[in-house]
Amino acid sequence: MAITVESAKTALGRVEDPELSRPLADVGMLGDVIVEGDDVTVVLTLTTPACPYKDRLQDDVTAALKAAGAANVTIRWTSNVPERNIMADDPCPGVKNIVLVMSGKGGVGKSTVAANLTLALNRLGCRVGLLDADMYGPSVPTMLGVMGRPTSSDGQRFLPLERFGVKLMSIGFLLEDARQAVVWRGPMIQNALLQFMKDVDWGTLDYLILDLPPGTGDIVLTISQKLRTTGAVVVTTPQEVALQDVYKSVSMAQKVGIPILGVVENESYFICDGCSARHELFGSGGGQKIAEFAGAPLLGQIPLDPSVREWGDAGTPVVQAAPDSSVGRAFLEVAQRLAAKVSVQDLGRGGSLRIDRSGGQQRFLPIVR
Repeated sequence: MAITVESAKTALGRVEDPELSRPLADVGMLGDVIVEGDDVTVVLTLTTPACPYKDRLQDDVTAALKAAGAANVTIRWTSNVPERNIMADDPCPGVKNIVLVMSGKGGVGKSTVAANLTLALNRLGCRVGLLDADMYGPSVPTMLGVMGRPTSSDGQRFLPLERFGVKLMSIGFLLEDARQAVVWRGPMIQNALLQFMKDVDWGTLDYLILDLPPGTGDIVLTISQKLRTTGAVVVTTPQEVALQDVYKSVSMAQKVGIPILGVVENESYFICDGCSARHELFGSGGGQKIAEFAGAPLLGQIPLDPSVREWGDAGTPVVQAAPDSSVGRAFLEVAQRLAAKVSVQDLGRGGSLRIDRSGGQQRFLPIVR
């Protein structure tokens, strides 16, 4: 029996998105279906260009259509990234998702993770920006190899600097001397952050990554009050001394209503060049403990590799310099899992803020985002 458009759509109606576990048509992923003889062409719209399940989707769709009588199947891919709740007064209305990279502990490689995730998403086809929100210790100028001052096109908003196709902003771009200290009180830091959000022409982005300072201070509070963020990625290293501070960062995010998208365990293990054995220099299981505490997935474990430091110091993060290396692939896989989690978060959220009326179970402000 020859395949028809109707029988093709019926077959596709039984194919589910692997992440959402819902039929493709129900989540807006199924587009045009064209049948020419035994050849079928179908348009599928992914929820992110960085979809980690693209190959599986292709196999499932092809198998379903061939079972329905198709001889040849062609898939045309498009993407439409879901967006956070963007309010009328949002400082970045063109940014679909704002993702915070945070940790209660300094020295866990948070800026390294933020920079490499940004470039990984860019390599996977997403429109991405990186905002260095660590005003006291900006790392983006060094790690991305960018110096210079932002310019203005209209006299009102700054244009972010760019490198590797990624839009960048940092207080480091505005300092006369990179070794100069920023000696500001809390309110000045908060105002600077808001200016970087609303006075910078970010344009249209799928993801804006914010590299936050360590701790649980003014920056996170300001973000929770002024921005509708998609959520946060928490970075930790495996050892217990790091975990004790990272727990506090997770707790703060929960109290101010910032969803935890996932956990990244940095410096997780070291592969010896001589023996090829895996050495867990800082212990093991720390990332999983944080993930369980946060009720969020462990997005990945990043190995301890000298090339990460070498390329970061050279101004070209390892994902850009050596994407096929083991550590480069680890960052790319984390980026894919993060993008998938963001899509689920946005599609499952819906609506705007609502008051939690469930009773006295909440230990934080009764706002559900």
